[in-house]
Amino acid sequence: MLRPILLVEDNLDDIELTLIALEKSRIANPVVSVRDGVEALDYLRREGEWAGREKINPAVILLDKKLPRLDGHEVLAAIRESEELRRIPVVMLTASREEKDLLRSYDLGVNAYVVKPVEFDDFMGAINDLGMFWAVLNEPPPFGA
Repeated sequence: MLRPILLVEDNLDDIELTLIALEKSRIANPVVSVRDGVEALDYLRREGEWAGREKINPAVILLDKKLPRLDGHEVLAAIRESEELRRIPVVMLTASREEKDLLRSYDLGVNAYVVKPVEFDDFMGAINDLGMFWAVLNEPPPFGA
């Protein structure tokens, strides 16, 4: 069974572009998209509307920094504090080039920090590369770990 890719993004245009890029790269993993930090944690913890989902962690979380309700850093901190979630690879996919955001992300245990390219082709290429590495090439921890 393929693990899903969890996309945590509030910008509808970025969601659409990311989904198109992942589809074009022919990555077979399903993509689950949530719009804010609270919903991301509900999904990961299998709470609320996600209470019935399978107990399979995502192959990777593509996490925006600027989110409503809980921002990306707050979500990342919660993931890293959880015994059940801490091993999930997290890629901060953000428009922020601020050094303080980069440093804070790594301090909290992010696996990679990617600034969203502005140009369409560059954005599509970056998402393709991320998807291929994290969903196909990277060896994740075992299902029960």
